[in-house]
Amino acid sequence: MIEEKPEPATRISSLPADQLYRTCTFDGFSFETTDDLETLDHLLVGQDRALTSAEFGIKMQKDGYNMYALGPENTDKRNLLEELIKKEAAEKPVPRDWCYVCNFDNENKPVALELPAGRGVKFRDMMNSFCEDLPNILTSALESEEYQNRRQTVEEEWKAQEQQTFADLQEQAQEKGLTILSTPIGYSFVPIKEDRIMTNEEIKELSDEEKQRLENEAQKFQKELQKILRQAPKRQRTYRSMREELNKEFAEFSVRGLIEEVENEFSDLPEILEYLKQVQQDIILHVEQIVNPGSGNPFVRGSDFDSSKSPAEHPVLWRYTVNVMVDNTDTEGAPVIYEDNPTFINLIGRIEHLSEMGTLTTDFTYIRPGALLRANGGYLLLDVNRILTHPFSWEGLKRVLQSKKLKIESPGDMYGLFSTVTLEPKPIDLDIKVVLMGSRLLYYLLCAYDADFKTLFKVDVDFADEIDWTPDNQNLFARIIAMLAQKHELKPLNRSGVARVVEHASRLVSDNEKMSTHFRDVIDLLREADFWAQQEGRRVINREAVQKAIDQQLYRSGRLRDQVQESILRKTIFIDTDGVKTGQVNGLSVIMLGSLAFGHPTRITARVKVGRGEVINIEREVEMSGPIHSKGVLILSSFLGARYAIEKPLSLSASLVFEQSYGGVEGDSASSTELYALLSAIAEVPLKQSIAVTGSVNQHGDIQPIGGVNEKIEGFFDICSKRGLTGDQGVLIPDANIKNLVLKQEVVGAVGEGKFHIYAIKTINEGMEILTGIQMGSRDDSGRYPKGSINFLVEKKLNRFASIRREFGTSIKENGKAENT
Repeated sequence: MIEEKPEPATRISSLPADQLYRTCTFDGFSFETTDDLETLDHLLVGQDRALTSAEFGIKMQKDGYNMYALGPENTDKRNLLEELIKKEAAEKPVPRDWCYVCNFDNENKPVALELPAGRGVKFRDMMNSFCEDLPNILTSALESEEYQNRRQTVEEEWKAQEQQTFADLQEQAQEKGLTILSTPIGYSFVPIKEDRIMTNEEIKELSDEEKQRLENEAQKFQKELQKILRQAPKRQRTYRSMREELNKEFAEFSVRGLIEEVENEFSDLPEILEYLKQVQQDIILHVEQIVNPGSGNPFVRGSDFDSSKSPAEHPVLWRYTVNVMVDNTDTEGAPVIYEDNPTFINLIGRIEHLSEMGTLTTDFTYIRPGALLRANGGYLLLDVNRILTHPFSWEGLKRVLQSKKLKIESPGDMYGLFSTVTLEPKPIDLDIKVVLMGSRLLYYLLCAYDADFKTLFKVDVDFADEIDWTPDNQNLFARIIAMLAQKHELKPLNRSGVARVVEHASRLVSDNEKMSTHFRDVIDLLREADFWAQQEGRRVINREAVQKAIDQQLYRSGRLRDQVQESILRKTIFIDTDGVKTGQVNGLSVIMLGSLAFGHPTRITARVKVGRGEVINIEREVEMSGPIHSKGVLILSSFLGARYAIEKPLSLSASLVFEQSYGGVEGDSASSTELYALLSAIAEVPLKQSIAVTGSVNQHGDIQPIGGVNEKIEGFFDICSKRGLTGDQGVLIPDANIKNLVLKQEVVGAVGEGKFHIYAIKTINEGMEILTGIQMGSRDDSGRYPKGSINFLVEKKLNRFASIRREFGTSIKENGKAENT
């Protein structure tokens, strides 16, 4: 009960309507529609820091000066950076082409060849034509009369030598009465008589001495025959050598014209000329396989080759094809590539395999390039979140940047997980600038936990979320709107439409002195405004079309907001918007779900009793309170002790709770609200339920700024408006949040008509006086508060609690029990 007559509080005026919303005027706009404006060539308005950093990173050519673009996702960093990079890239020389060709000494280690831009495809096409013509040329050469005559001569000479060798041995054997007989199991020597082989009966009639002589002679000639047979492979090699020399002679002559055609085209490239020499040598070694590819061996690649197939499928000709890894024929300047799926193989490249008879095989024609190779000599843009979520990609990227060489291999080969036949392609020299794009959190985590990160990414391009709303920036923003409208083929905006977009850009950052740089949101708004303008048959996008797009965005995502408001209006959730209550106040919270953010009131209550200076946060006790919210509640104890219990113990036990809160509570924006409820409960002074409260408080009772002020105000206004505005309703906000007010027109209009009020306060004293209509009171020279003031009533109640606690403790001691303090 209040015994003293309270002194009325000093009246604090609510904010005027012109402080609740900053209107974009037409003073700086000298155009009718955006078609009259000169568009900008980039979106980096007000991003001087990011622009300077990006230009430095793009032009800096030393090792490790790759870039990390950090900032909010809606800034559209990719398009901003691509525009800058493409300008610089257009002035740089076109990088060279890269090809892989066969290493004839070791097929498992393909050779990388570097060619001037555009000549890689020319080289490939000429070698394909070379391979197509080669079998016919060789066939014609080997079927020529001269070749056949010379080959027949070689064969006849070889056969004559073979026959002469056996004829000499046969003549010697006949002189001894023997002849050579060919049997299924080999050669043998048998006796003869009158130029015919003796019969068994004739042999039996021979004397023992003659039989022995023939036996001895046969053994001797058998040894001579064995010597001759052992020399057969050598004679075969001699024959093959003679035939190969013949093939070489005719092959060299026949392919010389084809080789020279390619050599003349690439006479300025020594590596190509050296490769062509190796091609010629390899052709000579495989002339017969080229002419007759159908060996019938199922384990030989292309053994079933026919002339209708490409050279790449030929069992030999594939060795002379060219695998073009990078083709810069149509490239202008340096390449600028964005890889949206940075898996390891998409970054580094891959080696494909072919399954033949259950066996995996591969060769250089199955090597495929990755984004790093395609961007070689230029710029590669990557999303850091995506690359970190793909196994091996981050380590693979770092390894390439550290070595400045690209080695194409699979993760399985790298870690020895597979034992299939694979390749070891020659590493390719890499000259590339990598630009990572991601959040600030990932940037700072990489700095802290990856020792290589700052060595490889020395340039941080930090994009600002907002820019100052100045006349110059406002005009630049209008030119950006014009550029976006033209780029996305939208209707032009008139001055009122541009003004509404600028105002909405201020709302996006909840600051009437700033504009958002989240151009993705701006583009979406322009597209939707264009749609509504078209639906209404307008030729330009005006303010009404932009407002319709904003309203529709809120409507589409507002189901949950409407459901919460309906629960309050139907009194499922208890919220009073009139009358007074002791120890009860309406706090304001913000719910953020996806693109939706809306405010809603929450009843906060306090109860007090005699205790040991405890302020119990019921949310924390049941583990529903976050650390920041718990910190705010603990500050209340410090405030009460410093103001009311300097020379005596704070003998209070208080409890605070968010009524009907079934989820977690976090943040300190309700700490001032909880303090109002606590002071009301202690002083037994009722608080106006028609006024909702938001704001953080420190230990000195100063009101500190909070976030989501617009959504919080509008959330309470919607409830009051649907119940009926009385002129007494309003919201308390921190004075420091005035610059954040960008309220919807319904709220601004109601404030202008005096139906709703917004009070900006700096201290708890000001807020308490508005909520109670009673002075807070200050200590006089004797240290006493004025009678009837809030501070007087609070102190009086706390002194009473202290007396009760002291008396209660004394009675316990008199009964022989120890006081539990």
